[in-house]
Amino acid sequence: MRKEILVIDDSKAIRFLLHTILKKHYKVTSVPDGLSAMYYLRKGNNPHLIILDPDLPDLPDWELVKQLSASGIYGATPLIVISNQDDDLTKANCLKYNVFEYYLKPFNPVNLLEAIDNILIGNTLRKA
Repeated sequence: MRKEILVIDDSKAIRFLLHTILKKHYKVTSVPDGLSAMYYLRKGNNPHLIILDPDLPDLPDWELVKQLSASGIYGATPLIVISNQDDDLTKANCLKYNVFEYYLKPFNPVNLLEAIDNILIGNTLRKA
């Protein structure tokens, strides 16, 4: 059975790119905002990894990351953050919320795919 990845990003181009590079090896579901992600998860879906932009249009910045990391159900699900923000607050939040990997847009899809493979195989430590 293929492992499932949930992609949460308001950019249609980013969702398309991630779906295109990941679909060969993983089951990929993508949603454009935090409320759609919460709806998807509340239906009982349990992805093996979540890739998200912490700055979503329908929620305060970092709110979804905060909720996922504190969740009894999804707290152990690895998170990868892809963001436009390259500042100290972003790096601090990645550490605070136990983000496995952090990428600045634009990012190298090959590096991201390698990180995902390592996380889902279990050969990497948290290093955001």
